[in-house]
Amino acid sequence: MASAELRQIRRRIRSVQSTMKITRAMELIATSRIAKARLRVAEAKPYTAKMTDVIRNIAAAGGLSHPLLERREVKTSGVLVVTSDRGLAGGYNSNVLRLAERALNAHRANNRPIQLYVIGAKAESYFRYRGYQIQDSFLGVTDTPTYGDARAVANILLDDYEQEKMDSVEVYTTRFVSALTQTPVLWPLLPIEPPEMSEDTQIAGYSFEPSPEEILGRLLPRYLEGTIFGILLEASASEHAARRRAMKAATENAEELTKALTREGNAARQAEITTEISEIVGGAEALSHG
Repeated sequence: MASAELRQIRRRIRSVQSTMKITRAMELIATSRIAKARLRVAEAKPYTAKMTDVIRNIAAAGGLSHPLLERREVKTSGVLVVTSDRGLAGGYNSNVLRLAERALNAHRANNRPIQLYVIGAKAESYFRYRGYQIQDSFLGVTDTPTYGDARAVANILLDDYEQEKMDSVEVYTTRFVSALTQTPVLWPLLPIEPPEMSEDTQIAGYSFEPSPEEILGRLLPRYLEGTIFGILLEASASEHAARRRAMKAATENAEELTKALTREGNAARQAEITTEISEIVGGAEALSHG
């Protein structure tokens, strides 16, 4: 009959193996989603690039003049923080949250009011626990963001910006560099930065109907939606890549722990067998002397 120590070791081995099955499954799921997320990021870039070209051509035709392009004195700052809805993604959430909180502390040090918006349950719980007032939160969109999600975020930010509840909007998110590298970044959102025109820029000879000003008024909100959509897609790809890496490390650690526990169990079993043999030999000797 196994000793209490050996039974405990075997229970731990079964528990670790069950956990390892879960982490391996999550690793495989994240791996399959990375490819789809990277493809969506690549497919969204031509849309934003073409929008940028059109804005650049409007600038060449008659200059840029629109409230979304005008810089004004920043009395209230808008801050949008993008995290995930779920955990188990390594340092993905903590890295961007630290970057955003440093910026919030800097605004507070300058006595500047803040309008805080969050995307993802992790950001919402983090800032609510620390007593920050959250203007709006968007949950359930980070795993597989859609253009409708980006439009919903853009509409709220645009309304508050046009009502002068804030004078600028900065986004703290994660830029997807590769499957191994994701970087937390500050992404200025409002006012919109006009596209730079270099000497090598080729300007197409467009004729505009209606006027360039009216086209710009319709185009800039769509441009903002496209920018936010690109931010959400990169954040989603970064989340899946970080989760895959974290789950791979967890699976490897579980394998190493299983090996260590197996060796410990073998040693305990060997000690148990040695003790039983000693007891049998001792009993035999006692009988023979008797």
